[in-house]
Amino acid sequence: MPHHATHAPTPDQIRQATSTLANLAAYLRTHPPLDDVLLLLVPLLDEDDGVPILLGTALRCTEHLIGQQAAFPVSDETRLAMEAFREAAQEVTDWHVLHWDVQRLNAQRTARTAPAAGR
Repeated sequence: MPHHATHAPTPDQIRQATSTLANLAAYLRTHPPLDDVLLLLVPLLDEDDGVPILLGTALRCTEHLIGQQAAFPVSDETRLAMEAFREAAQEVTDWHVLHWDVQRLNAQRTARTAPAAGR
């Protein structure tokens, strides 16, 4: 269930989130069973509130804030930074389609392990 904060997270909370992702990457390097991995990927890549969607939203909001709070006239450096945040937001949000790949893999594995009809 997503938690929508009404207050700013602390830098330590952000570090904890990235530490959790680092732990996931380390775990995946141990070659765990695919069934276990898929269970972990479902919330990570959720189409509505998984990491790609949330990170894309955070990057878009940052781009918007830079534009709102930039000194006028906006410098070329600021314009380039805004463009970089906007492009990165689109790229990372596009990764949400991996949600469907996880669902397909889950369905394929379920089909293979389901008992044959009539047995």
